[in-house]
Amino acid sequence: YQRRVHGGAVPGVRSVSQMLSNMLYYRRFFPYYTFNLLAGVDENGEGVVFGYDAVGCTEPQKYGCSGSGNALIEPILDNQVLRQHQTKAGGEADFTMQEAVDLIKDAFTSAGERDIYTGDSVEIFVISKDGVKQENFPLKRD
Repeated sequence: YQRRVHGGAVPGVRSVSQMLSNMLYYRRFFPYYTFNLLAGVDENGEGVVFGYDAVGCTEPQKYGCSGSGNALIEPILDNQVLRQHQTKAGGEADFTMQEAVDLIKDAFTSAGERDIYTGDSVEIFVISKDGVKQENFPLKRD
């Protein structure tokens, strides 16, 4: 739709975020009950994640998680990314791409052991200015 209306231009992540928010808000009386995450690279070249509730309320974040393992994964991300709840908090952590992927794998492995609804594998999408790379990471092998 956006490409046709706007002459072939690819919409930015903030435009797609607003469109998804509008779609969810339109259904507020009979909501979809999906709790979406939208990730991308903004106009400044920075990574951004938008988390949504069932009626489309959203805000830009550095990271986000949603789903049944949310209560198990979010504290790990808060601790490791924002350095919250530490005796020697030192500001935000700066990860390489591989360190960030390894952190996500560890967090999902931990959640998968404690939450039966987390599933058997995780699809990890690494989004950068160079494109999108997908990796499938198996969690349970029993």
